[in-house]
Amino acid sequence: MRYALLLLLFFMASNGSKAQLMKAKEIFNKADSLRGTLTPFRTCYDIKYYHLDIKVDINNRFISGSNLFKFESVEDFKRLQFDLFENLSVDRVEYQGREIPFRRSYNAVFVDFPNIVQKGKIDSFKVHYSGTPIAATRAPWDGGFDWKKDSTGKPWVATACQGLGASVWWPNKDHQSDEADSMLISVAVPNEVMNVSNGRLVKTEKLDKHYTKYHWKVRNPINNYNVALNIGDYAHMTEKYDGEKGPLSIDYYVLKENKNKIKHLQRNTKQTLEAFEHWFGPYPFYEDGYKLVETAHLGMEHQSAIAYGNKFQDGYLGQDNSSTGWGLKWDFIIVHESGHEWFGNNITAKDLADMWIHESFTNYSEALFIDYHYGKEASQAYVNGNRQGILNDKPLQGPYGVNKEGSGDMYLKGGVLHNMIRTIIDDDEIWRSILRGLNSEFYHQTVDYDDVLHYINNKSGIDFSTVFEQYVQRKSIPVLEVKQQEDGKTRCRWIAETPDFKMSVHIGKKGQPKTRYEVDSTLHALPIEIDSIDELEIDTFNYYIGILRHGI
Repeated sequence: MRYALLLLLFFMASNGSKAQLMKAKEIFNKADSLRGTLTPFRTCYDIKYYHLDIKVDINNRFISGSNLFKFESVEDFKRLQFDLFENLSVDRVEYQGREIPFRRSYNAVFVDFPNIVQKGKIDSFKVHYSGTPIAATRAPWDGGFDWKKDSTGKPWVATACQGLGASVWWPNKDHQSDEADSMLISVAVPNEVMNVSNGRLVKTEKLDKHYTKYHWKVRNPINNYNVALNIGDYAHMTEKYDGEKGPLSIDYYVLKENKNKIKHLQRNTKQTLEAFEHWFGPYPFYEDGYKLVETAHLGMEHQSAIAYGNKFQDGYLGQDNSSTGWGLKWDFIIVHESGHEWFGNNITAKDLADMWIHESFTNYSEALFIDYHYGKEASQAYVNGNRQGILNDKPLQGPYGVNKEGSGDMYLKGGVLHNMIRTIIDDDEIWRSILRGLNSEFYHQTVDYDDVLHYINNKSGIDFSTVFEQYVQRKSIPVLEVKQQEDGKTRCRWIAETPDFKMSVHIGKKGQPKTRYEVDSTLHALPIEIDSIDELEIDTFNYYIGILRHGI
């Protein structure tokens, strides 16, 4: 009876999910579409360079300044869209030395040029703006400015805006598909503190007796949400790491009260870079260096200026969410956020719907860090332990064009998916070449679901199309149905939401090595002789699947 009950429950879940598809889709408003859709007003120009130049009035929580947009026109146009949250004022837009008209719709700003900007032209305009930006209440999970003070009462301020969008605090073309090729970030702050942003510090400018401006040059392409301010009374230490492309500069910025804790960062940083350059290839931003910057919030993958708030301890705030013990041997924030330098910052999803690309690979990078330093079995144990946090509530992939992510399962379930792909390929050198190849093939580029899937299919020689559809675009997990029949044969098939689902799986007789078998949605005999269905062992440690057994 329990087999029949399990089968009934599975089909109830499957039918329930299909019923969900029949309901009215989640409602998105015009503001969502303006933010998430690539209309002709956004695709008509390609961003080449930004110069963000602002002053931060910490006492009044007020910002003011400008951003220069340098772009290449992709098509002839007279109107374009940039983005800035409507609570911030667009004071004026300048083009060729004069003000030009604009109108606002929610968080989108439409600019009208006096003449047609012809295709192929390199041109620019400057947006002057000001206002009180949204204050984050639980950064980095919400977005905006994190206004804090250190233990001495000095200002300690940071920005974090992934998901919500960089236009929450500065004007830009706020869509992940278009990254500026380079950028200058100039930030004036009170003299008692300093600002640390992405890239390298190229100039410090004393403005008056109250303010100093810090100029940071980013030489590599950067996504808008990675652009960051970190304002505090920082101590600074620098060192070199001998990486795959030569010497890499590493900078640590911590509150002066914590300068004696930098050794913790040094140990974890070296171990992290060593492991990830092995698995993923050279650190993608040698020209801009690598930085860890202490923040009051937990952390964020700000390119070349990682926000760090894990309080100089191993684990995730001292905890191991896998419950295996392996997560307590390294600093979670350093490893996870550094993993994003490859998956998220080097390879960036074109649409927020594919944020699973960032988070699944980066979650899996934690396991690869363990693999490099402690071995493959430890790595697999960590992945298996993480399953306890999976909800299977909705697909990992969100809807396109409305700035919407998929399920939070993109982290843990995504890591489980990549461990399964590795297990199916069953050749770690090929798997490593795929991970390094992704970072080489799509170096400093934006990608989507199809780009990643097709690359893995081509390089592995295995068609993972239905596997990715089931684990990324569906919410349930597949069930392997195994039947022992009177003729002595054992037959199996997949039951899954995805039509014609197929996936290899390792199966064997108890006490004997497991063999990889190709299984699809039709019943096929296994060349394994057993006396009882319980003698059949299926690798459920590395495969995140359901099992439905039928004995004689």
